[in-house]
This record gives sequence, structure tokens and C-alpha cells, in this order.
Amino acid sequence: MKLSDIASQLDCSLEGNGDLEITGVAGLDEAQDKELAFLSNPKYTPKLTTTKASAVIVAKDFSSPTNLALLRNSNPYLTFARAIELFYSPPKPANEIHSTAVVSPLAKLGANVCIGANASIGDYVELGDNVVVYPNSTIYPGAKIGANSIIHSNCVVREYVEIGARCVLQNGVIVGADGFGYAKKDDGSWYKILQSGIVVLEDDVEIGANSTIDRATIGETRIKRGAKLDNLVMVGHASIVGENTLLCGQVGLAGSSKVGRNVTLAGQVGVAGHLTIGDNVVATAQTGIPNSVEANQVISGYPAIENRSWLKSAAIFNRLPDLQKTLRELQRRVVEIETLFKKD
Repeated sequence: MKLSDIASQLDCSLEGNGDLEITGVAGLDEAQDKELAFLSNPKYTPKLTTTKASAVIVAKDFSSPTNLALLRNSNPYLTFARAIELFYSPPKPANEIHSTAVVSPLAKLGANVCIGANASIGDYVELGDNVVVYPNSTIYPGAKIGANSIIHSNCVVREYVEIGARCVLQNGVIVGADGFGYAKKDDGSWYKILQSGIVVLEDDVEIGANSTIDRATIGETRIKRGAKLDNLVMVGHASIVGENTLLCGQVGLAGSSKVGRNVTLAGQVGVAGHLTIGDNVVATAQTGIPNSVEANQVISGYPAIENRSWLKSAAIFNRLPDLQKTLRELQRRVVEIETLFKKD
């Protein structure tokens, strides 16, 4: 594809030879001749002198000198994501219901639904138009899945779960498993509390591989519009995840957590539950959150504190052995001085 055509399709301004033939996209380090790369973080600007890419997507205000052809856009990373789609399309499933799939006659299927081998569709399930259910996935009775959603292989969507339009469940996702609820009996054993609630995924939600979202004891667990969950994320019962929020790999939300909109919880963040995290909060990797967090905060550490305070504290932690040694020396000298005064 000519670079000029790519620029047109991606709404970029072009600097350089528009007749260059581009055959694919790659990172700056991996790109070869006739490939398109991108630069969104200025600290990687020196890589422009070593990359073998023929052209690079950059920001509109990019000013460093280079002989490479440039595509300018206000959002280089998003533009690169769109460029990938020009050169790669995932394999499309067969537009059919496989002969080995088990589909209840009481299920309601929209137009152009695809159901793969050994998939199971229960009673009163509703699948919207263009829904794809890949092989070996199970949709329990009463579940609803909106138009253009994709359920990858080995997923389980439990009873009465509601999934919106254009949602994606990656491989191995379980939506609507029982929440972790037990009441202690007088003899010390545990009585299982029936999990009668549901899970609701609003439109444009994506759930990463092997993640789990538990149904509520009563009421609902809700993942709001546009939220994205990474692999191995655990959402406890009756939790709410806000619009366009990101939960990165191995994040865990204990039951009844309320996470606001546009929040980012980085890898392995743990949330204690029964608390509220305000809008636009960012929690850095491995943060432990035992208490509610006000909106617009950047937090780190355990227990979670303001990020800049955590960075200062972390710097002090590294110096603790030396500080302890200094303190002991000062204490020794104080004792010596006190001894001298007593002699006098």
C-alpha cells in the first residue's frame, strides 16, 4: 500500500515520499525496509537514527531532524493501532452453527450468529445479531449477549448474565460464577450463601483471558461501558467498575468494590472491598488499597499513599541500614557525653 494512501486513511499529514510502498507495521526496533513504525514517547527519539523503518508515525509537533518519511497525527499511538488494521485481519469464523454444537430449541438467535464446535447454548439464551461463540464455550440458561459480541473458546457465561453489544471475552473467561459468600454456623462450619444476583457487562467491554467476574449475592456486579480488563483479573461479587476504566493483569477487587470512571489499576493492584475509588485515580503496580480513595489521585505502595510520598519513602527505605548505623553512633556519643557530665 502506498504511504500516501495510508496517510489518507489514517487522517495524517504526510512529509516525504508518498509513493513509498508499505508492506506492514512494526516497532522501531523490529521494523524493516518498507515497514511503518511509530514514535509516541519522546525518550525514544534517538531510535530514529537506527531504525530500518521506511516511515514513522509521529506527533503533530514532532521537530527532531530525520530523513525518514513522516505521518503526523495528534495521537500517534492510536494512529498506529489503526494502521495495524490496514495490514492484518484475524481469521473469520465460519458463518454457521457447527454440527457438534448443542443449541437449545428455546434459545433465541439473531441474524448471522456463528457457533463453534462443541459449544453449548442453554434454554432461553438470547444471542444478538452477528454474535460469535467460539468452540467449547458454554452459555448457561437465560443469558443475554448483545449484537456483534465475541465469545472466544473455553469461556463460560453463567445463568442470567447480561452482556452488551460489541463486547469481547478472551479465552477462558468466566462471567457469573458464584461470589465468595459463606455464613459461619454455630458448629464452626460454613453455610454457602446462595448467589442469586447477576453480572452485567455494558457495551464495548473487553475481558482478558482467564479473568473471572463473580455474580452478586443479591443485586448485580456491573462492568460499565468501555471498561477493559486484562488477563487474570478477579472482580468480586457486587462490585462496580466504571466507564472506560482499565484493570491491568492480576488486579483483584474484593466484593462490593466501587471503582469510578477512567481509573487505571496497574498490574497486581489489590482492592480490599467495600470501598470506593474515585474517578481518574491511577494506582501504580502492586499497590494495596485498604481504604477509599478520592478522585484524581495517583497512589502507590501498601498501604496506598500519594505517589510522590511513596517515591520519597522508597528512597528512604534503601538508606535505612545507613540511617540506623548513624543513629546508633549518635546514641553512643550522647551516652559518652552524659557520662562525662556526670563525672564532672
